[in-house]
Amino acid sequence: MAKDRAGVVVYWRPGCVYCMKLRLRLRFTRLKYTKVNIWRDRDAAAFVRSVADGNETVPTVTVGGEAMVNPSKRQLMAAVEQYAPHLLAG
Repeated sequence: MAKDRAGVVVYWRPGCVYCMKLRLRLRFTRLKYTKVNIWRDRDAAAFVRSVADGNETVPTVTVGGEAMVNPSKRQLMAAVEQYAPHLLAG
């Protein structure tokens, strides 16, 4: 289960190019999110496997408890608008 059902959680692992790209793109937004390294958190790794067909595919992101596997910045921001618009205020 996602650690923060009301917010945004980015599940990642060291060396993941896709994770680095997404996190870099998110730097240019005001979106606050929690980062969880799946290599350091067994429960997080199990969660990612549960939503990624048994694989540890990262980045996996939850927005308001809704999971997305390897989303683009555009997909992620659209999910924030839909599931957690309060995070875009201000």
